[in-house]
Amino acid sequence: MAGVKDYMNSSVGANREKIEYHVEQILKLIGEDTEREGLLETPARVTRMYEEIFAGYEVNPRDVLGVTFDENHEELVIVKDIVYYSQCEHHMAPFFGKVHIGYVPSGQIVGLSKLARLVEAVTRRLQVQERITSQIADILEDALKPNGVMVVVEGEHLCMCARGVKKPGSKTVTSATRGTFRDNAASRAEFLSLVKG
Repeated sequence: MAGVKDYMNSSVGANREKIEYHVEQILKLIGEDTEREGLLETPARVTRMYEEIFAGYEVNPRDVLGVTFDENHEELVIVKDIVYYSQCEHHMAPFFGKVHIGYVPSGQIVGLSKLARLVEAVTRRLQVQERITSQIADILEDALKPNGVMVVVEGEHLCMCARGVKKPGSKTVTSATRGTFRDNAASRAEFLSLVKG
């Protein structure tokens, strides 16, 4: 995943000087003195931060799942509390929270760490929480052809907490269901009870 590699070859890295220039211009436009000590390195720091928080653009999320394994397991698999950080595409403000993923295999499983890598690839870009939720479910459904997939995403959005309505502590919860989770209330209830437990 791009999150752990050298970012010099990333889109941000390739445009480093341009991004630093524009960050400096924004600082000037909001009334800051870009020559004061605390801001001298800010354009470079912001650019390095962008390389990390937008690393998802360097990865095809479908590719991070890699190899799947034949396994005669047809019971629920859950990886919960996968922490993520993303950026709201409407205000470029951070939002963050946890992703809970469950699937019922139909002969194919994937390495558990790959689910966390999938979350990273989808969230480290400009996003909306609703799209994150459906993209993860769709990619898993396409790659694994499972009997069912359910994804629940919890998020705290700074564009809602620190500006606008200013409601810190409020959380947004979104879900996506595919296959048996869409058709069977008991399957959804089992997933939710295990995630909450």
